[in-house]
Amino acid sequence: MIRVMIVDDHEMVRMGLASYLSVMPDITIVAEAANGLEAVRLAQETQPDVILMDLVMDVMDGIEATKEICCVMENPKIIVLTSFIDDDKLYPVLEAGAFSYLLKTSKAHEIAEAVRAAMKGEPVLEAKVTGKMLSKMRRAEESKPHESLTAREIEVLRLIAEGKTNQEIADLLHITVKTVKTHVTHIFSKLEVEDRTQAAIYAHRNRLVP
Repeated sequence: MIRVMIVDDHEMVRMGLASYLSVMPDITIVAEAANGLEAVRLAQETQPDVILMDLVMDVMDGIEATKEICCVMENPKIIVLTSFIDDDKLYPVLEAGAFSYLLKTSKAHEIAEAVRAAMKGEPVLEAKVTGKMLSKMRRAEESKPHESLTAREIEVLRLIAEGKTNQEIADLLHITVKTVKTHVTHIFSKLEVEDRTQAAIYAHRNRLVP
């Protein structure tokens, strides 16, 4: 039997899910919680195999509850079941340790199948969630690290690519060597390079040097 806990601040939602899932021959409901704080306590007490987690709740929301449960349980299978797909909820709860993500528009049998899939170690993501994650990945791949550099940092990077020393850069830009070193540190961090040679190669590859 798959032991399931339902977490939702709406009693009717909990009742509906419990009524449907409890008639499944392989699923049993071991606990119901009306908020995240209660969910953390009941998760420790009942040790469910799968948790259906709402996100927007009073006292403690689903994101924080997911974090807490992941700290007190080993490899919990938390299925987010929510009406929201906003970036400020989707990515934080996945980073917190949520296993699957479904919308409340999902059909009852789809939720049951997601519970079974979780037990097999197979995450289930709402199609819209998958789409958003793929779009984010594409944007990340298309972004250029140097776009985050300031105009002054671009100037310093170009001079590094020309082989100038910190003192020479300071003299050319009429700034202190200490300021140059600060710019160089920021450039290395933003470009994720380790030294001046790598920074110079990056600048040439991305045609930042006239």
